[in-house]
Amino acid sequence: MGRPLRLDDLYSFEIPESPALAPDTRRIAYVVATVDRASDREVRRLWMAFTDGEPAHRLTDGPDDTAPVWSPDGNHLAFVRDDGHGAQLWVLAVESGKLTALTTIPAGVGRPAWSPDGTRLAFTAGATWGGDDAPADPHLPMATDGLAYQSDGSPWRRNVRRHVHVLTLFGPGAFGGARYPIRQLTFGDWDASAPSWSPDGTRLAFTADLDPDADLTRTRAVYIVDADPDETPSGPTDAAALRPIGPADGHLGSVQWLDARTLLAGGRTDTRTGHDSLWRLDVDTGRASNLTAALDRSIMRGTAVGYPGAPPQVVDRGGTVLFCARDRGYTHLFSVPVDGGTPQLVMGGPGRVVSGASAVGTRMALVVVTPRSFGEIVVADIAGRHEVTCTSHGAAIADVHLHERVEHEFTISDGTVVHGWLLRDPAANGAQPMLLDIHGGPHNAWNGSADPVHLYHQVLADLGWTILTLNPRASDGYGEAFYTATFGAWGRADIRDFLEPIDELIAGGVADPTRLAVTGYSYGGFMTCYLTAHDDRFAAAVTGGPVVDLISDAGTCDEGPYLSQAEIGASWWSNPDLFRELSPLSRVAQVRTPTLILQGDDDARCPKGQAQQWFTALRERRVPTRLVLYPDASHGFVFSGRGSHRTDFNQRVIDWVQRYTGTAG
Repeated sequence: MGRPLRLDDLYSFEIPESPALAPDTRRIAYVVATVDRASDREVRRLWMAFTDGEPAHRLTDGPDDTAPVWSPDGNHLAFVRDDGHGAQLWVLAVESGKLTALTTIPAGVGRPAWSPDGTRLAFTAGATWGGDDAPADPHLPMATDGLAYQSDGSPWRRNVRRHVHVLTLFGPGAFGGARYPIRQLTFGDWDASAPSWSPDGTRLAFTADLDPDADLTRTRAVYIVDADPDETPSGPTDAAALRPIGPADGHLGSVQWLDARTLLAGGRTDTRTGHDSLWRLDVDTGRASNLTAALDRSIMRGTAVGYPGAPPQVVDRGGTVLFCARDRGYTHLFSVPVDGGTPQLVMGGPGRVVSGASAVGTRMALVVVTPRSFGEIVVADIAGRHEVTCTSHGAAIADVHLHERVEHEFTISDGTVVHGWLLRDPAANGAQPMLLDIHGGPHNAWNGSADPVHLYHQVLADLGWTILTLNPRASDGYGEAFYTATFGAWGRADIRDFLEPIDELIAGGVADPTRLAVTGYSYGGFMTCYLTAHDDRFAAAVTGGPVVDLISDAGTCDEGPYLSQAEIGASWWSNPDLFRELSPLSRVAQVRTPTLILQGDDDARCPKGQAQQWFTALRERRVPTRLVLYPDASHGFVFSGRGSHRTDFNQRVIDWVQRYTGTAG
């Protein structure tokens, strides 16, 4: 049976990420994330697994090694290392184990890409920008290091812009005789994404937010730049040398070459709320073709914490694209012909999440998560056959028994079907105290695989609780109409999706109506406050990183103007009545539920002022409440912050809901 999970098991988790299959298809480089108790931080190191049964082993010591990429000849691994002084490019000679630092750019670098001949690396690097049209040397220390900077066209950010650079690793230098010469190819008060080499190594494709109102519109387009121009650009006016490809008013977040005349981009050709798609872009005409329209699911590129997926992979000699998309909570791997067609499921199914993928020739390496595993490296052919698990990172907690979620569907009074899961001790009978946990986004989703973040689910289940996780309207994986169903109606459109399943579970003798609790983070924090402002059934509430006042959030959130338009459909000043109506703070006088508020002190997405407003209002009304601010913690600290913060977060949820439902031992 095994022992119950403990919160300090967090320090034993080994989570595989970012697999990179070698050109020989025998070796897989990948990242393993752990939480180090002594340093109180998340640590990432490179590992090597093998498809022939040889045991996996560690390659590097970290402390923060990410983004491994094989050289075309399979002899070297380029990767990014952050040792506390900024992310820099390193290269590992695989046979000898020799490590070499390639860059010392103060503002840091991004994921590298090898040129087809293996002599150069393209990447983005931080270039300091002083405002207006003042260029700065990215290789010199910042005169105003850490300065917060915002202007027309610029979201709230530090005084750093990410620009395309090329480093010569082997062969003659591009200039001057430096050991590893670096050439900056783009300049300006805007940011570039990770670049992709053309098949002949002469051009680089990337996406960028050159629109002067990009902070308001979130437009991001595809561009091509010469990888070896006759003259190095020197300032923002050289943006004219960039060649735009395809739609200029969309939001395309990633790009790669399919062949010399075709690009593959992920995102949207507009900036409305909805599914991301895979787009085939003709370099000569700019024509965009949607390769995934027939799927009615959003592609998952694995670019954000808590949103598992992987970059698209081109296989079958350029004839097929493998990509991830979410369906009913689970991220699966699909394939689609590059000339168009109906996407087909390659690997997935209930209970399994694909959270990383790399393909070479006819083989692929994946990170696969299951209800009993936080992730292992799995290899298979590109049709999803002949699976072999190459790692055993779950061995450290093999003695832990994980309760598994059981799928349920609930039909809401308007006919909408809401999908979700119940987690409880299968030996339990009768009505239990129940915790409703609400996911963030709102365009995210729960699933039934093992969860290394919400450890309190397992602990509470062992203490006799039932955990209800639902994918209400706006959740990802149920079609675009479902995805956009809360547009302009946060809370109002989805409140029944939470309350009616609770009613059904009470009527069925599963939940004790006198011992109900609710929690959620980000949008889940908003919805926790919204529910307690509209309904008195909950004996306890824990809200994390909440938004409670949509008006003040619109002006203080790092993406406030965009999110207001994308999610509410207006600016607060154009329709203040709607913003007030949807804001939980407008009904705080009705709240009677004892509420714990957990908040990152450096959260730019859901600023701490939102949590402070809710706390102050409850405190003035003498509603039992407590506000906990986690120092130096961003919005994602519950996923990848300090170990002490994450265990404390989990423990406080457990303690609060037990205290106010009368279930504390």
